[in-house]
Amino acid sequence: MKILVCITNVPDTTAKISFTDNDTKLNKNGIQYIIGPYDDYALARGVELKEQFGGAVTVLHVGGAEADPQIRKALAIGADDAIRVNCDPLDSYFVASQIAHIARENSYDLILMGRESIDFNSGVVHGLVGEMLGIPSYSPVMKLDIEGSTATIAREIDGGKETLSAPLPLVLGCQEPISEWKIPNMRGIMTARTKPLLVVEPVSVDDMTVPEKYSLPAPKGACKMIPASEAETLIKLLQTEAKVL
Repeated sequence: MKILVCITNVPDTTAKISFTDNDTKLNKNGIQYIIGPYDDYALARGVELKEQFGGAVTVLHVGGAEADPQIRKALAIGADDAIRVNCDPLDSYFVASQIAHIARENSYDLILMGRESIDFNSGVVHGLVGEMLGIPSYSPVMKLDIEGSTATIAREIDGGKETLSAPLPLVLGCQEPISEWKIPNMRGIMTARTKPLLVVEPVSVDDMTVPEKYSLPAPKGACKMIPASEAETLIKLLQTEAKVL
């Protein structure tokens, strides 16, 4: 089974975000990067499926060389090789186009990625890739089993969960509890140093969106403590200041 796992290189959730160039670019100084948490679930399940059925797992990242440490970590976890599309990602359409191009050239049985990245949170790349390749895509997938050439998945839908079967190939956006995160061991770390990491240039894609400006959320206001005996004051503040009543 040939499995492609797409990973993002995102700021750690504890990183302090700021912007430069008149709030048009992310200030990358001092930011610690990690593999996107949802991508970690996809990678873990991909490695499990390879161990169960044989084959190979290829990791794909669309981005610059600063992601190489995270790519090597994915190789240490159990991926067999990696591809990095050398570019500065523009938007979800651009990223999906690069993934689809790589997938067409290699005919993967399964394309896994996180349900969304935790920086832009667009949550549309899996759907775009599926459309570009002309194969089904599903998200967010919480369970994945393979039997022969058929996948059985469970995913969240509005108001509940859905279980369905679909023939391979598929594009799936993953989330917990599809698998448990894997921590690379020393043998994996040493082996990852010699696993192939192919760097390719991006295919040409028309710009669909152009970011004009970024802004941080408004700072949290001070907390007002209202004595339990002053319920009328609390109701008035909820009506006039918080405006939730």
